Amino acid sequence: MDALFRAPLALLSIMTAALSLLTEPVTGQTQNPDAFVPVTNEILQDPSPNDWVNWRRTLDGWGYSPLSQINTANVHELQLVWAWQLDTGVSRPTPLVYGGLMFIPNPGNSVHALDATTGELVWQFTREPEDRSDPNDALNPAGRPARGSRSIAMYGRNIYLNTSDAHIVAIDAQTGRLAWDHEVADYTLGYTYTSGPIVANGNIVSGMTGCQNYKDDVCFISAHDPNTGDEVWRTSTIAQPGEPGGDSWGDLPLVFRAGGDSWIPGSYDQRTNLTYWSTSQAKPWARVSRKTDGDALYTNSVLALDATSGELAWYYQFTPGETHDLDDVFESVLIDRDGRRSLFKMGKLGILWELDRTTGEFIAAHDLGYQNVLDVDLQSGQVTYRPDMIPVADVELEFCPDLLGVRNWRASAYHPTTEALYIPTHPTCVTGMFTELEQNEGNNYYADRGFLQRESKPHPAMGDDRGQLIAMDIASGNIIWKHPMRTRPLAAALTMAGGLVVGADTDRNLYFHDAEDGEVLFQTRLPASVQGFPISYGVNGRQYVAAPVGGNRSNAVYVFALPEQLSDR
Repeated sequence: MDALFRAPLALLSIMTAALSLLTEPVTGQTQNPDAFVPVTNEILQDPSPNDWVNWRRTLDGWGYSPLSQINTANVHELQLVWAWQLDTGVSRPTPLVYGGLMFIPNPGNSVHALDATTGELVWQFTREPEDRSDPNDALNPAGRPARGSRSIAMYGRNIYLNTSDAHIVAIDAQTGRLAWDHEVADYTLGYTYTSGPIVANGNIVSGMTGCQNYKDDVCFISAHDPNTGDEVWRTSTIAQPGEPGGDSWGDLPLVFRAGGDSWIPGSYDQRTNLTYWSTSQAKPWARVSRKTDGDALYTNSVLALDATSGELAWYYQFTPGETHDLDDVFESVLIDRDGRRSLFKMGKLGILWELDRTTGEFIAAHDLGYQNVLDVDLQSGQVTYRPDMIPVADVELEFCPDLLGVRNWRASAYHPTTEALYIPTHPTCVTGMFTELEQNEGNNYYADRGFLQRESKPHPAMGDDRGQLIAMDIASGNIIWKHPMRTRPLAAALTMAGGLVVGADTDRNLYFHDAEDGEVLFQTRLPASVQGFPISYGVNGRQYVAAPVGGNRSNAVYVFALPEQLSDR
């Protein structure tokens, strides 16, 4: 077998068979409570290279591991060392690793704690949500598999889990016992969490989603006391009537100002004490459906919030009055470049934006060239829709990309050596029509999305490919290399100091690329596709790479490392 594609197939088969035999006790091996070192702000700002203590390891959103034991010279020697089955449901998790323990969010408001070297269960926490049979729960109606949070956070002695019924719970990281449970919003109004919080200046900060219902309330970002869950501050993501920006919704009353969900975790800059959170589109998606052609602040924006008070320091709206469900809600990557503190952002349109993260000033925009709905003034950043691209009710429209975007929630990763972002993409085009919708208080917008799709197809530039991992120079926007895939990627990118980039497709392939030129140095095929956020960590001098896979009943985490004799070198 070609060494490029060599994988420990026999071991993989054994481990895969073993997954079906695993049981899920509440507690496993015993840990010494005195051995656990509480997570501090200092640890979160400068974590040990061995630990992955935040959604993207560090609060700047890089998705980068400084470990280099696994590198371009030896990555072909990787072996599967353990695997663990996760709960049934929609699973797109980010494992966290600290002090040799791995914590994984699971579907159904659950967290598993494992020995990060063996996969042995330490404890399992499951919080039963309130009755979710309410018809407003369009994101996860009764009878469908449970939805899991994409991420969790850790601080002090606790793991923080955002639940599907809009609570935040704190779990003792050592024992798995509940520390506290705080209701943030009323789930019967549609509110829910699909991603976890971050820790910013000692506050647990979360972005609310489930903002599709017409109601006399709006979406928000909130900060909470880590010891009690009590709310410290709350900042609305919708400009309300009579407030600054309120007129950007025209004369729509508050009840019909929907959207502005903040469903991807934010970033935090300790030097400015600003935490950066992005918001999704206004709802309904099209102007003709929501009956306003204004900018609809603060949707489709990045908000820079004072981490202590929640006060809005600045905002930047990428596409004012966005009208195709092509928003920019994804990760904000904080990179210092040419003496400037920058924030990089790419949304569904495939445009890489660079902003000054201290002031919000526009710096640059680099379009991948797959979208055809708008133009960007490269001097000012001003966006202008192209002629005939603003939807008209019941008139068929073809545009690129489709509603899933050139990219979606699968996060990019930054490598400081190449000064490039590595971004999973899946360019497409779509034909369909937007419709007018009735506005009635209590309506669940997702019950009638206002878009009748006729056909979605790959972008003409993609040929027979359905996805690709791209390496993009952050200064010039030039594409350094592309790795084409027959299927769409459903996994975030991961970069490592050993000159590597990790990517995956939905044909169950896991790839390790040379960060410089994209060459595939190691490839293996897993029982299901990687869905979520791969990480790398170290324990006792050995580096590991963990890849969560998904498929409802195939949910698991697979962990790779070099053979022990190589790890000892």
